[in-house]
Amino acid sequence: MTSTHDRAAPVARSPRVRRGLAPVPFLAPGVLFLIVFMAIPVGLLAFYTFFKRGRFGGIVFEFTLDNWVKLLEPLYLGVILQSIGLALIVTLLALLIGYPMAYAIARTNTATRNILLLLVILPFWTSFLLRVYAWIGILKNNGLLNNALLSLGLIDQPIQMMQTNFAVYLGIVYSYLPFMILPLYTTLEKMDLTLIEAAADLGCRPWQSFLRITLPLSMPGILAGCLLVFIPAIGEFVIPSLLGDPGMLMIGKVLWTEFFNNRDWPVASAVAIALLLLLVIPIMYFEKLQKEETGGGKPR
Repeated sequence: MTSTHDRAAPVARSPRVRRGLAPVPFLAPGVLFLIVFMAIPVGLLAFYTFFKRGRFGGIVFEFTLDNWVKLLEPLYLGVILQSIGLALIVTLLALLIGYPMAYAIARTNTATRNILLLLVILPFWTSFLLRVYAWIGILKNNGLLNNALLSLGLIDQPIQMMQTNFAVYLGIVYSYLPFMILPLYTTLEKMDLTLIEAAADLGCRPWQSFLRITLPLSMPGILAGCLLVFIPAIGEFVIPSLLGDPGMLMIGKVLWTEFFNNRDWPVASAVAIALLLLLVIPIMYFEKLQKEETGGGKPR
């Protein structure tokens, strides 16, 4: 008679099961999707960067490296650096606002927690464009905020908030704040609270427990949230166009102008690929940290 141990032995010896590899048929749809909608378009963009613009737009298949050299010009280099700076500031603001919110949600009771999480994701039930337009009604000179300040006597004349960097920062932080809160909440909610209790028993003050226990253990959530905010913020097009100064150049606006107004596809492709490379670096760094957290990613 075959024992339970004997029946389980072949499964235990299978390299595919031991390494957690999924059968190929289950991977095929995802791989096909990535090839068709990511690899091929990105490959075409990279291909176009090495050719010239036609007289009336389009592509002339004459090899050149001028499109990559143009990225070192003050205009493009300044736009890239400005976009990176804006994305970093927005990410830092989202972290400073989102971390206390995620911490508070994770420490409440289950019923209240569900309501608070619903409030966090509730804006996603409304169109992104409508939410941005709502800020125009709030921030304009005769908008809700200025009228409220005038009514309270706090100001004598409307404050110029529209078409400023402040409006752009506010709009982007508001739009992407849930992407910071949700990963942080997931990490903080799983934290073992007995570690905090043990630290308190050993004489740690609350701020010491936070710096030595809570903050390090929540680092995966911090990294995930920062990436989820930084990546879309660096290429944001709609919010700077609607809330920012008309002369404010961001990399998203440059891409739009080069593709659709100037019809310079090779230069636009070079800008897009350069942006992609800038985004791949933090993603690879995050993946490296994740592998270190899991013991190098090697099967045990």
